Amino acid sequence: MSMFDAMPLPHYFTPEHEQFRSTLRDFIANEITPFVNEWDEAGEFPISLYGKAAEIGLLGLGYPEEYGGTPVDVFYKLIVAEEFARCGSGGVQASLNSHTIGLPPVVAAGSPELKQRIIPAVISGQKIMALAVTEPSGGSDVASLRTTAVRDGDHYIVNGEKTFITSGMRADYFTVAVRTDPGNRGAGGVSSLVIEGNTPGLTRTELKKMGWWASDTAHLHFDNCRVPVQNLLGQENRGFSIFMGNFNSERLFMSANAVGFAQVCLNEALAWARERKTFGEPLSQRQVIRHKLMDMMMRIDAARALVYDLAYRIEHQCDDPSHLVARIAMAKVVSTQAMQFCADQAVQILGGMGYMRGTMSERIYREVKVMMIGGGSEEILKDLAARQMAI
Repeated sequence: MSMFDAMPLPHYFTPEHEQFRSTLRDFIANEITPFVNEWDEAGEFPISLYGKAAEIGLLGLGYPEEYGGTPVDVFYKLIVAEEFARCGSGGVQASLNSHTIGLPPVVAAGSPELKQRIIPAVISGQKIMALAVTEPSGGSDVASLRTTAVRDGDHYIVNGEKTFITSGMRADYFTVAVRTDPGNRGAGGVSSLVIEGNTPGLTRTELKKMGWWASDTAHLHFDNCRVPVQNLLGQENRGFSIFMGNFNSERLFMSANAVGFAQVCLNEALAWARERKTFGEPLSQRQVIRHKLMDMMMRIDAARALVYDLAYRIEHQCDDPSHLVARIAMAKVVSTQAMQFCADQAVQILGGMGYMRGTMSERIYREVKVMMIGGGSEEILKDLAARQMAI
């Protein structure tokens, strides 16, 4: 552990937390980190990684025991976010953990039969699940989505498009936001459907991205797809709240993940500054470089403190729900800004090497923008926070 790494805090993390952290850190160090450059260039990682992750209990974290999962508190999820950042590849963790945004709506609102069919298969690594909300016309404004699902006997007929879907090329199941009441253009007409990847009429187009190369990302097109009514999650026209609750969990994870990536940038920059010499002295002895390193550390510590405090408030129900929504939004903005700053400074400190593929900072520099946009852009989140705080 670098001297710049924060030590675990006992009032947040128990010995059981740290035991899990150790197991996960070893798994990532052995099964992921050595291969991230290869997987980035290939544009994907082996499907066998899902099964390996399931074996250490990673995929089942936070899911009911009756389906093979392990109920945990919010700090386990922070550990997952922090430790995955150590491999320096957001694309791997985004696709490997895409079920964390696709599966919770099934747990929260699926029928017993649907839960039994989907949850065990996903958390055992046999099936892959994704979330499909964003459309070409907009992302965070779920209430304005255009994909329709019209009832036809025991099925819905689904037509429309979804884009920027993580795990979109290989997913077996999609949790999809649809409009089941064409006459209601707001939140009241939104429903949630599980659509299987082999449904006739569903086509996928692979998308090429600035970062997250190891993550398969797709544009989905639904052309008269027949989806069983049994695949409806919750009540028809009442799916909006399902997706909103899902966003809060995703944003908290991304906040902790961003802090972890910022820490990786600091560690790489520090190691380089100690080794690289200019005019006979290490870069780390140059005041201008020391100040850059300290500026990075200050932002990381501030963002981490905010995320940990917020997780504690969530776990112990310390705040009004609307205030928690606002603070989660603010935490994502603060954390991703810290990641952006640290990635930029790390590349600058590494100089020409920071511009070369193979350094973690170069990859994180490219990937920071998706962290600042995905799950809700800065602009959307600041406005959401202001509304929740009645400003």
